[in-house]
Amino acid sequence: MSNPLPSSNAERPARWLWVDVSAQRLHEMHGAESRAEYVVSTARKGLGEEIDSGCTPRGWHVVRARIGAGLPATAILRGRRWTGTCYSAEWAAGQPHRDWILGRILWLSGSEMGFNRGGLQDTFRRYIYIHGTADVDHLGQPVSAGCVRMAPDAVCALFAECAVNTPVFVGLQPPLHFPPLRMS
Repeated sequence: MSNPLPSSNAERPARWLWVDVSAQRLHEMHGAESRAEYVVSTARKGLGEEIDSGCTPRGWHVVRARIGAGLPATAILRGRRWTGTCYSAEWAAGQPHRDWILGRILWLSGSEMGFNRGGLQDTFRRYIYIHGTADVDHLGQPVSAGCVRMAPDAVCALFAECAVNTPVFVGLQPPLHFPPLRMS
């Protein structure tokens, strides 16, 4: 597809995700090459790590949990569990301001102690996800409450390619450094 990263001698993970906040895009990366690109929405309040800030946390993370395998793309998730129903216009009419979580969840955990992991900056304890949304008309605009929103079909496709511990970088520019590679 393309190579959006500057050349660097740093060793990159073989597969990782880059949430490009400035372009409101998520890149599925293979080394330095973007193999797939998805339109996303990050936080309307911008970037930040503090608990209850409503911001999308920056830096390196990993996918800590994958939730929703095998569910319909429009399955409504609440408290990380399927409600047994799927999203429809009728459901939306009854709850017009709800931030729907649909289809799949990739639950993120910060990888940088003191920055996005631990204390009041802990991404995992903030329940920051990459997830499906019903608000597809606003994808490409920063309108979420902190999570990274995607179209339901897109998050299902991404979910199929992401294992637990997949590195995820969130930032306005490509990463300048890469986390140490983990030995499986």
